[in-house]
Amino acid sequence: MQRSADRLSRLRQALVRLRDELAERLEIVLAREPVVKGTVYALRRRCGKATCHCAAGAPHQTWVLSWSEGGRTRLRAVPPERLDALRQQTRAYQRLRRARARLGALHREMLRVIDQIERLRREEP
Repeated sequence: MQRSADRLSRLRQALVRLRDELAERLEIVLAREPVVKGTVYALRRRCGKATCHCAAGAPHQTWVLSWSEGGRTRLRAVPPERLDALRQQTRAYQRLRRARARLGALHREMLRVIDQIERLRREEP
């Protein structure tokens, strides 16, 4: 019986840890900061003109936002004055998506622990 009580105690502790992590992930989801789907990165390319400086090895650089829409990758040039804000918003979106994925895993794990607790607590009628 003591062994069952020890196991039940460990399961309760595990459930409390999962609850705490759940609260942390929910804080990310409940944040009010705006998010933008996609990734901001520097697109470097050569224009093809033989006399341009990019032909010597220094390609042209444009900052772009890349995202998927309807199964296709979309690109949009980012103006320099929006670059920092857009970077923060895309990072916030990625944090949100990671938190969402972890919330699903946490729920599954919590249900598994709850089922084990139930089995240990259940008595025959």
